[in-house]
Amino acid sequence: MISKRTEEMTSFIVMDVLERAQELEREGARIIHLEVGEPDFDTPDCVKEAACKALEDGFTHYTHSMGLFELREAICRYYHEHYQVSVDPDQVIVTSGSSPAIFMVFAALLEQQDEVIISDPHYACYPNFIKFVGGKLVTIPVYEEDGFQYRPEVIRENITSQTKAIFINSPSNPTGNLLSAERMQRIADLTKCEQCPYIVSDEIYHGLVYEGQAHSILEFSDHAFVLNGFSKQFAMTGLRLGYVIAPRPFIRPMQKVHQNFFISANAMIQKAGIAALKNAGDDVARMQGIYNERRIFMIRRLRELGFGITVEPTGAFYVFANAKRFSDDSYKLAFDILEKAHVGVAPGIDFGKNGEGYLRFCYANSMENIEEGMERLEKYLTNR
Repeated sequence: MISKRTEEMTSFIVMDVLERAQELEREGARIIHLEVGEPDFDTPDCVKEAACKALEDGFTHYTHSMGLFELREAICRYYHEHYQVSVDPDQVIVTSGSSPAIFMVFAALLEQQDEVIISDPHYACYPNFIKFVGGKLVTIPVYEEDGFQYRPEVIRENITSQTKAIFINSPSNPTGNLLSAERMQRIADLTKCEQCPYIVSDEIYHGLVYEGQAHSILEFSDHAFVLNGFSKQFAMTGLRLGYVIAPRPFIRPMQKVHQNFFISANAMIQKAGIAALKNAGDDVARMQGIYNERRIFMIRRLRELGFGITVEPTGAFYVFANAKRFSDDSYKLAFDILEKAHVGVAPGIDFGKNGEGYLRFCYANSMENIEEGMERLEKYLTNR
């Protein structure tokens, strides 16, 4: 018998779109990929050189389960330089991407039926992490007119004795919007006691902000877990390197989870992570500038095509566009666009019930491809 927890796990619909797109490509179609959130840039040279040198030097064995001390020190320096917060290396666990970090946090934090507050829409995989370890979702709708930001007073209304965590993500996937400092402070104010919920802050898109400023939750509260990594900012998705910053009492429990399930992050890639933090600043700035050009273009073209964008996204590399004038079934619409226009987009329903009626467009693709994708979409909508 297949376990109930895996039977009930939802698929990641964005990957379903990608896999159908790949089938069409094998049949000869040319697909414009605006569905998957992966940087199209090459990994910075300093990162590749550090990884190759580590391999050549034989740095291919297990590391400390919490990660190389030098890398943890570099992460702490980064948070001090960018957010003026003090983090000790012993509060950092390095992981093979941020996904193991999410799993470890909730494995250490939740008992059966403990509650986690998440926004709706949210990153598609969050619910499965929470439910897999026995947690219970409490979803709070966030709205286009608010820039998809939490309303702290609604969070307060939903906190119970079973609430263990409030999950935030800024800049957000799928919306590309940022939580303001004022709202982050008001959310942090809900966690000021020992028995209060913790904040779990996914900061993976920090470094990809084009207007305003991304704030770490650690600026407002130490009753919090930070999830971050190298995939998005440094174009290192396939190298699988992430980390979690946690309150000290949780470090040993999470370390035991890491030892048993993952052992340690890739040794040579940890060396590459040190190089990224120390030497890839110019590469990140260049990528950020190009992303911003694409963002501005995509927002303009989507509005011209009739999509609704009330508050312009200013972070990550997504536009979460209102498509309700075209269809109330985002799943059907996304696959129809793929089949007929050969453009991959993500259906809003993948990100929660409140995402229905929206499509997520990713601008982590060349300007030429984005331009062609918008032209194909225009023809599709005209014919439709």
